[in-house]
Amino acid sequence: MLPLLSHQQTLEPVYLAYLDALEQSEYSGDIDKRYSARLVQATDNSVYQFLPQAVLYPKNQQDIQIALTLAATDAFRSVTFSARGGGTGTNGQSLTHGLILDVSRYMNRVLEVNAEQGWVRVEAGVVKDALNDALRPHGFFFSPDLSTSNRATIGGMINTDASGAGSLVYGKTSDHVLALRSVLIDGSVLDTHPLDAGLLCNPDNVSDNPLGQKLISAVAAVCREKRTQIENQFPKLNRFLTGYDLKHVWNDNLTQFDLSRILTGSEGTLAVITEAKLNLTPLPTERAMVNIKYDSFQSALRHAPSLVAARATVVETVDSKVLNLAREDIVWHSVSDLIQEVPGKVIDGLNMVEFAGDTVEVEQKLASLEAVLTEQISKGECGVLGYQVTQDKPSIEKIYGMRKKAVGLLGATKGRRKPIAFAEDTAVPPEKLADYIMEFRAVLDGHNLQYGMFGHVDAGVLHVRPALDMCDVEDEKLLRVISDQVAALTLKYGGLMWGEHGKGVRGEYGPSVFGDELYGVLQDIKGLFDPDNRLNPGKLVAPKLTGALYYDIDSAKRGKFDRQIPIEVRDAFPDVMNCNGNGLCFNYSSYSPMCPSFKVTGDRVQSPKGRAGLMREWLRLLEAEGVDVNALAKAKPLGLLQRVQNTLNAQRDYDYSHEVMESLKGCLACKACSGQCPVKVDVPKFRAQFFNIYYQRYLRPAKDYLVAGIEDSLPLMAAAPRLTNFAAQNPLSQWVIKKAIGYVDAPALSVPTLKQRLDGHASRGYDLAALQAIPEEARSQFVLVVQDPFNSFYDSGLVLRFIQLIEKLGLKPVLLPYKPNGKPTHIKGFLDKFAKTAQSSADFLNQVHKLGMPMVGIDPALVLCYRDEYREVLGANRGNFEVKLANEWLLNVIKDLPAKAPQDKQYTWFSHCTESTAKPNTANEWTKIFAHFGAKLTAVNLGCCGMAGTYGHEAENLERSKALFEMSWEQTLAKIEQPQVLVSGYSCRTQVKRFAGYKPKHPLEALLELANI
Repeated sequence: MLPLLSHQQTLEPVYLAYLDALEQSEYSGDIDKRYSARLVQATDNSVYQFLPQAVLYPKNQQDIQIALTLAATDAFRSVTFSARGGGTGTNGQSLTHGLILDVSRYMNRVLEVNAEQGWVRVEAGVVKDALNDALRPHGFFFSPDLSTSNRATIGGMINTDASGAGSLVYGKTSDHVLALRSVLIDGSVLDTHPLDAGLLCNPDNVSDNPLGQKLISAVAAVCREKRTQIENQFPKLNRFLTGYDLKHVWNDNLTQFDLSRILTGSEGTLAVITEAKLNLTPLPTERAMVNIKYDSFQSALRHAPSLVAARATVVETVDSKVLNLAREDIVWHSVSDLIQEVPGKVIDGLNMVEFAGDTVEVEQKLASLEAVLTEQISKGECGVLGYQVTQDKPSIEKIYGMRKKAVGLLGATKGRRKPIAFAEDTAVPPEKLADYIMEFRAVLDGHNLQYGMFGHVDAGVLHVRPALDMCDVEDEKLLRVISDQVAALTLKYGGLMWGEHGKGVRGEYGPSVFGDELYGVLQDIKGLFDPDNRLNPGKLVAPKLTGALYYDIDSAKRGKFDRQIPIEVRDAFPDVMNCNGNGLCFNYSSYSPMCPSFKVTGDRVQSPKGRAGLMREWLRLLEAEGVDVNALAKAKPLGLLQRVQNTLNAQRDYDYSHEVMESLKGCLACKACSGQCPVKVDVPKFRAQFFNIYYQRYLRPAKDYLVAGIEDSLPLMAAAPRLTNFAAQNPLSQWVIKKAIGYVDAPALSVPTLKQRLDGHASRGYDLAALQAIPEEARSQFVLVVQDPFNSFYDSGLVLRFIQLIEKLGLKPVLLPYKPNGKPTHIKGFLDKFAKTAQSSADFLNQVHKLGMPMVGIDPALVLCYRDEYREVLGANRGNFEVKLANEWLLNVIKDLPAKAPQDKQYTWFSHCTESTAKPNTANEWTKIFAHFGAKLTAVNLGCCGMAGTYGHEAENLERSKALFEMSWEQTLAKIEQPQVLVSGYSCRTQVKRFAGYKPKHPLEALLELANI
């Protein structure tokens, strides 16, 4: 039996008292004490896991001032804080056991763009790519780049002094900070910007903040006094990540001082940055990318310095492991033509070289490099196998998209050992990189480890992620050994262990880099800003006399908790365990299909990463209770009376399972995560597993039975469609259904029905024996139409027109008998019923499959269910039947048909979420099909429409469903004439009809019109 689950992680009394006091203050932001919210913020993109006391979501700077001012009182001086943005840190940068200050939910505005002077003012929580969206119309961009740019915040970039591709030209974040506004530990506000040295003589000239005056004077004095030691000790690198940047607070001739350089890279240990004024880079007028292919990764590394010498803007590299993982991912369809194979050769390394600037400059550099590469290929030099050039900006962005996804793709490596981040952002002088990497590889090879490599060879930064199993105690110990070895190796080559992503828990290596004297200066600066060590304590340095750093390489890791889950349970929930915290599900863009529930709520609990984390804790707590989860999944529900009693007591009795349920029921089951996520985390899969177990203890809502039974009920309802529609569609019935069941806007059954529309038609009257009697050579002329519940019963006219299209193409359609697909039962977690339905349908379809006639389905979600959920649940018992999507079938059919002359017909295709993520090449296929019929088809990239099967019909989801539609679909539809809109998903067409007021055509209907011209 599923027991009541409780945890021992109650809030400490001082934090509980503090949060109660904060709630009574003028603080206007959110305060989240839920265990689920704390768990989601306990991890980032690292191996570490620190559970915070609570999460604060300030709505403005005043909220942060109130929070820190309250904490400055004697009663709450032990309360600690860590500011957090996108949570993309790779070494626990923002993790804490205190309070999280998450600025990403509300403090995410672009405040002012000054195109004339080339600067922008933003709040700390704005996402980097969202900022560039706002700047693009003005002809500018914020140039420091990073692989997590679609979810990383500007505040996070400032706090880690982030950079990435092109940093030799574009610099680091600190090179673009003109001014900062921060809240200090006492709750006061400090504005920092460059100051002339002469102003420092009078504190009143530098700030009206007394604490700020003290900080500016003290830091200016010590950095000037220690100038020689700083110059001698600090690494001579483009990536000068040091924590507190003592070197650059003064300019070279000591005439200008800027405290912002100390705050930039301080990882929230000195102050909470709330606003930034940033300088901007003009968008280049011309861009060109050269993808150079090599016979080995070493060849790519050793060739890189000559590419830098060619004055390239960017030189990025990836090894064969990353390339091979990309080939297996959804991202490869977008770049395969840009990175073609070299006949007879194996590509084991790739350098991506970009030139950006004015047209003449780019063309000259490109021509020069092409000449050199051509000669090297002809002479067999430098390991160069070939190269490809693209000057198409969208194609260049696709290449970068592949490179950016590489960091997550490594997590998709097979086996228990996964490449992980802990020593992945080392930096050495670029001319030493190849030799350094050879030694780095020798270290890893000496431990018999697998690893992947990619990075910014122009800046001497290469991301190396060794594969370890953090559930294995010995591998956890090995992480420490390797970390120490790599730290020593970077020093040997005059580099830094933290060249790009900040220090995080790696502050323990600081003394060996800076020496005792300068490390003492860093401690003094921390003490000036934060004497009680309450801002992100345990990171970078601690004030003197406060003890050693609280966190280090050996701090608590996620593996410590994961290994408490038995291996057989981990194997039963692979999607839950494989989530590596990459956070791609936090993609800011409303035009991305990835996780609509997170986009519409802004709550990380409502995300694939959040859901996977909550499920891991659920599995761990069940094991702690001695419950065999795999046996539980097969158990029978409690008796009805017991489930009624448990449900009635749910408000009284805490059960952690309720928090997991609250997260999972917000999922739309669109399956975008299963395709978009680099490690293919499939939330709907483990959601169904959880529902199946949860409802053994508690009552199911009535709407679940309605949804799960719809496929079986439809044939009966369609026997009297007008009566059914009258009974269900009148206002009184709709009110009752909404109040009693929680279901709204249910569609009406088709009138006439499909049976009536096809009365007497040759496609009716399925007869297996008659089909079996058809000679083999004639069977290619037949097309078997696989019915689905939605189109057959709610949009029967579409099925009719598909049959007419088949006939128009000179083929013979056969309508197969209706068989329930089972998708609705799977979504609601009726796994036993789904397994029976799936087996019955699979048995039938396998029988028909033997005919050798193509089987084609219309609705993408239902067709793809045959491929995914059927294979998952039935395994080998699924058989080998294949149901094609309409576009897949048509792509083969048009090969034997003459192309129609071009017509003045244009259409715009809107994809179904499941379709666009599981079959990313679908847009290209439809485009090719329409071109064959003489029409132009344009595909639009959008987020979820908000319907997602029956999600949008559930009353509790109505507001979110509408908000999702408004995010991207509404405004895009408004720009297109209604006859040109084509929508392939039934649920999407229903949503358009509901909120846009008209029913769009399916692509098949448009093709029939074209065929009839």
